[in-house]
Amino acid sequence: MSLNIIDLIKGQLGPALVSQAASQYGESESDISKAIGGLLPAVVGGLANNSDNPLVLDAIMNSSSSGILENVMGNSSDNSFIASVLTQIFGDKLNGLINSIATYAGISNNSSASLLNLVTGATVGSIGKYAADNNLDKAGISNLLNDQKGIVSSLLPAGLSFASLSMGDWDARYKFDNDKDAIKMPAEEEPKIEVTRSTAMNGTFPDRNTNTGGGSIWKWLLPLLLLIAAAYFIWRQCEQKETTVTTTMTDSGEVVTDTVNTTSTDTAAGISATKVDENIDLNGTSLKGYKGGMEDRMIAFLKSDGYKNAKDDSALKDTWYNFDHVNFKMGSATELESGSEGQLQNLVAILKAYPEAKIKIGGYTDKTGDEVKNQKLSADRASFIRSWLDKQGVGSQITGADGYGSQFATVDASASDAERAVDRKMAVRFTK
Repeated sequence: MSLNIIDLIKGQLGPALVSQAASQYGESESDISKAIGGLLPAVVGGLANNSDNPLVLDAIMNSSSSGILENVMGNSSDNSFIASVLTQIFGDKLNGLINSIATYAGISNNSSASLLNLVTGATVGSIGKYAADNNLDKAGISNLLNDQKGIVSSLLPAGLSFASLSMGDWDARYKFDNDKDAIKMPAEEEPKIEVTRSTAMNGTFPDRNTNTGGGSIWKWLLPLLLLIAAAYFIWRQCEQKETTVTTTMTDSGEVVTDTVNTTSTDTAAGISATKVDENIDLNGTSLKGYKGGMEDRMIAFLKSDGYKNAKDDSALKDTWYNFDHVNFKMGSATELESGSEGQLQNLVAILKAYPEAKIKIGGYTDKTGDEVKNQKLSADRASFIRSWLDKQGVGSQITGADGYGSQFATVDASASDAERAVDRKMAVRFTK
């Protein structure tokens, strides 16, 4: 195979988008990640199943000029272009797919439908961009889609098959089945042979050995149940600790890294890692946050007397704590995304628990757009958070709120929106 389409899509469906989708849809990040892991192979399989469909090929060709990759979340909702593609590749199986993914991932049907639009937009847009960058015509795109048929089944998460996604015999011709069963080609289906059991008048099977010590069904069912239980246990063990490096910036532009341990859950396509909220202890009070996240690190520093022992501001300015959940709506400095206030409330609780501690707020943007506007937007956002915290009674502990625009951005402006998201953040640091 010349190219795995999944490699084209990874940058669009990374942790930043998972977090944004979870916040917007009101679902947990782990459930969103799980749903994407099921939807992605279904969408890739659907496109491969329609590799010679002129309407699908036209949609991919035109997607490169639609701008869908510039804002996958915004451009995928209520998009007639994406709706048309979904109708072509899934037909009357569409609702069954949405319902099955909702049940599998534990999310609402509305969230499942929105994620299907999002994944389809990211997939079609990524293929379209690749085709445009490599001068592929419709025949080239068709060949690329055909190449995916051999790998689609391997992308499905454990415990999920196309049959369980209510796809019926949709995948039969291309052997996308994940169960490794022999699949009958629908047009050349062999005649069905009915197998019947004959019984004697006394209810026993004449050709069956009845001297089995009870002949119980449990002789084969019990080992099967034990095998299923063992498989489930092994699957649960796949959630493992792995090291993550958090990058922070100083006022002078120095880059500082902090290595922490976070819990990560891999999707079937290996496209994202999600963090899980835990209880962070604040002097006997529990705050919801990530192990190794902003709250955890700030509290650990305060408990270690690191702040108390810092002689002046120069000892503190090298360490910034990035908000994990505080996000503004696109282009706005006064509207927070849903779920953002929870982490701000956590910061209020920390400051009230340590009234001697003082902080500074920083705002950052990515490298796209006009730098003067970026500088103003980041400063306005920092000021908004300062004002919000002031209303909660901790304003006296805030010494400053500055916007740095794209001054410290590290991702190139030509990168995908999901990749640039790391540069669009709000952060705090301790001051004296």
